[in-house]
Amino acid sequence: MPLVSMTEMLKKAKSGKYAVGQFNMNNLEFLQAIVEASEEENSPVILGVSEGALKYMGLDYTVALAKTAADNSNIPIALHLDHGSTFDISMKVIHGGFSSVMFDGSHHPYEENVEITKKIVETAHAMGISVEGELGTIGGTEDDISVDEENARLADPKEAIRFYKETNVDALAIAVGSAHGMYIGEPKLHYEIIEAVSKEIDIPLVLHGGSGIPDESVKKAISLGIGKVNVNTENQIVMTNTIREIFAKNQNVYDPRKYLGPARDAIKEVVRGKIRLFGSNGKA
Repeated sequence: MPLVSMTEMLKKAKSGKYAVGQFNMNNLEFLQAIVEASEEENSPVILGVSEGALKYMGLDYTVALAKTAADNSNIPIALHLDHGSTFDISMKVIHGGFSSVMFDGSHHPYEENVEITKKIVETAHAMGISVEGELGTIGGTEDDISVDEENARLADPKEAIRFYKETNVDALAIAVGSAHGMYIGEPKLHYEIIEAVSKEIDIPLVLHGGSGIPDESVKKAISLGIGKVNVNTENQIVMTNTIREIFAKNQNVYDPRKYLGPARDAIKEVVRGKIRLFGSNGKA
């Protein structure tokens, strides 16, 4: 089927009290692993693409790869801009073939974040494209985004509810204590924020920094209103570790297929486990 927006899959996730995984697409092997695991688990899936990955792969190649995967699949697949930094980059990917965008205006003052997000929503919705907004500042490092713990800011529930009503976004990422990258200690999620916001809005909330959060914490967050969980770092680590192990065993390996293939398989199993954890298996 063609690429789809996140809107319908996330509505079903919120009502069904499960979450859809966003797994970042960094090259062909990531794409294949993510889609194959999702197909085998009969799960909808969101292909996240950061601005850094977009520069690395190129817009045309990224869209062509995702469209090829979707056209040859029977599961819903969304191609989603992850942490879009400006109105212009959002418009570029929308017109380039993405089916969903996230505008991260969390570093702007509240009113400016609302203004830009609302403008993107108006254009995107007219084209059948979903929009994710963000409120509060999520710490950690991922791709070109780096926010130290001191500057991370939890979302204010009243402000988050107001933001949704003013922008009409399809999904809302709120800072609740998670962070990009892997955690040094165990993360402390603020479930009270998730619950307070979720019960007052019609859309699912998004948990960024899903790599390394304990399974029970993820399950509890989903039960309270998280309908989308972002995972990237765990897949990057398992890919890299698999390749390192292959080279450590045999330094004469030079055919990329001999190490990228096993790395792809390793990513696939991580994705499969996350899909089952999020409860989206069998929901396509």
